[in-house]
Amino acid sequence: MKSLKKKRRIQVLVAAAVALVVAVAMIGYAFRDGINYFRAPSQLATEPVRPNEVFRLGGLVAQGSIKRDPDGTIHFDVTDGGATVPARFNGVLPDLFKEGQGMVGTGKMEDGVFVASEILAKHDENYMPKEVVDALKEQGVYEPPKS
Repeated sequence: MKSLKKKRRIQVLVAAAVALVVAVAMIGYAFRDGINYFRAPSQLATEPVRPNEVFRLGGLVAQGSIKRDPDGTIHFDVTDGGATVPARFNGVLPDLFKEGQGMVGTGKMEDGVFVASEILAKHDENYMPKEVVDALKEQGVYEPPKS
């Protein structure tokens, strides 16, 4: 009698373990395209991304780098003080997107240029995305906002 009870317990534990593994695998599969890793320009210089990998690039818009094409494409450079990455975006930029300001873009690399599908800019003079602040601090170029 005890042997049958023990056997059932083992079967239930094995079934639960298999169900857990299947659930984790399904969640991982569902998130495979939804996870965008953050990178700073210095990280891109040392650790190139995989082809067609979608990621977030953050830093400061380099001074004197914004150029607009007649077709509406905006070219600019993103820097963290240690490295600079050329970028382009075709779309409507946030009102606060300007040179010397923090930004985070989502996109991928194409021929050495970051092609953004989405651009986020800081919303006031005191806010900068945490990832951008951390990357700038790492490079030693972060200046806290003057209140």
